[in-house]
Amino acid sequence: MQFNLSSRRSFIAATGLAAAMPLLASCGGGVVEARKERQFRITRTDAEWRRQLTRSEYRILREAGTERSYSSPLNDEKRRGTFTCAGCGNRLYSSAHKYDSGTGWPSFWQPIDSGAVGTSVDYKIGVPRTEVHCADCGGHLGHIFGDGPRPTGKRHCINGVAMDFIPT
Repeated sequence: MQFNLSSRRSFIAATGLAAAMPLLASCGGGVVEARKERQFRITRTDAEWRRQLTRSEYRILREAGTERSYSSPLNDEKRRGTFTCAGCGNRLYSSAHKYDSGTGWPSFWQPIDSGAVGTSVDYKIGVPRTEVHCADCGGHLGHIFGDGPRPTGKRHCINGVAMDFIPT
């Protein structure tokens, strides 16, 4: 059987696509499983998390969901205080580090301290992003981007549902 140039290119393209399919199919599932494999100070069974959290908190914190932009009252929170994990109460962010990023999600340029949050790589949308989670319970909070203000240049883009606010 003879291949002309056009069919040869089609064959190579199809072979490359077939080889990439397992990699593309794995995008998205890895971040939840990666967090489950880690040991956190606070652990609960899935049934315990479901009893403790609201449906939307469970979707965000335990299934790495994302709330609609501009849907959280915490996006407009201007009082002094502390933002804590809705799953375990861990102190995550200070109002002193909060700013209006214009994205529709509460945004911070740094966590309250170096041990408050952890990170992992998230491929959920097919490209690598830095996922941020609670260091104590592993609950998904949001993502960190490199377009924030000084002094860190980081934007911690956090789901409001994942947090509670304690005014001072």
